[in-house]
Amino acid sequence: MRIAVASQNFRTVTPHAGKTRRFLVFEVDAGAPPREVERLDLPKEMAIHEFQGGGDHPLYTMRAVIAASAGPGFVNRMASRGVDAVATSETDPVAAVSRYISGTLPAAAPHDDDCGCH
Repeated sequence: MRIAVASQNFRTVTPHAGKTRRFLVFEVDAGAPPREVERLDLPKEMAIHEFQGGGDHPLYTMRAVIAASAGPGFVNRMASRGVDAVATSETDPVAAVSRYISGTLPAAAPHDDDCGCH
């Protein structure tokens, strides 16, 4: 299964999943540690907050998207595509994926909707 982690700096889990354009993509196989298989560096119009297309989006192919924060609009949009959107306080991308798989991923603080978009 493929899991994307919001990471604007490609080093840590970063906030605001809907505006994020950079993601680390991990492949997770049973019994094996997660391995990074791709880095998404999307143009501005492909951030979910901006994406208006009804067609394909790279995040729609993931099993889950993990970020430091995610608003209800993002969570609902991902859920409508069968993608689990999760906000966490974990800052290490590999640990976040591992803990998601094991069911021990710590939740993030409630999302502060400072963009006025929801």
